[in-house]
Amino acid sequence: MADKNTSGASTPKQRRHDVVAAEKEAFGGIKLGAAFFGWLTAIGMTVILGALATAIGVGVGAANTTGAQDAANQVTQNADTIGIVSGIVLAIVLFLAYYCGGYVAGRMARFDGVKQGIAVWLWGIVIAIVVAILGAIAGDQFNILSSIGGAPRIPVDGSLLTASGLIGLAIAVLVPLIGAILGGKAGMHFHRKVDQVGIDHQSGLTGH
Repeated sequence: MADKNTSGASTPKQRRHDVVAAEKEAFGGIKLGAAFFGWLTAIGMTVILGALATAIGVGVGAANTTGAQDAANQVTQNADTIGIVSGIVLAIVLFLAYYCGGYVAGRMARFDGVKQGIAVWLWGIVIAIVVAILGAIAGDQFNILSSIGGAPRIPVDGSLLTASGLIGLAIAVLVPLIGAILGGKAGMHFHRKVDQVGIDHQSGLTGH
């Protein structure tokens, strides 16, 4: 099979493409197991990066505050700025977290990095919907995502019917998708580099 797939290729890179195409035909497609572990990675990174961002924010706030009244005045005067900065930080945290999740899925699945990244994102959406349903039926104590800042959540109390709510939902939905897709492609690209080394080595042996 390998000889048939590589017989028409004239360069190591072309031979790699032929080999990868044959392997992808047999083992490609979305791998839900790899995507699930990618989602777990994304959630773990969200918790870690979110806690780190919060700690940095608290430290900066403490360093720049001279008293309780000054702090209250500063918050009142800079409420819009704080909201914008918080949104940017949240977007960065989600992008990095889901990039890592997509990378894990792409590395595990080996092929179709974009699809693996989308699958990681879909796991997050599906689990958010399930958790929202459980919360609506059994109570907020079952909303296990509520304590994870930035994790996609589906509110059922109408809180999204505001400009800030819609912006927050867009950040929580679109940014993870972009990060997961890019991470999935990066994870898959690692295997292509490994494949190329194998093909180059085989070509060197064949040449001798």
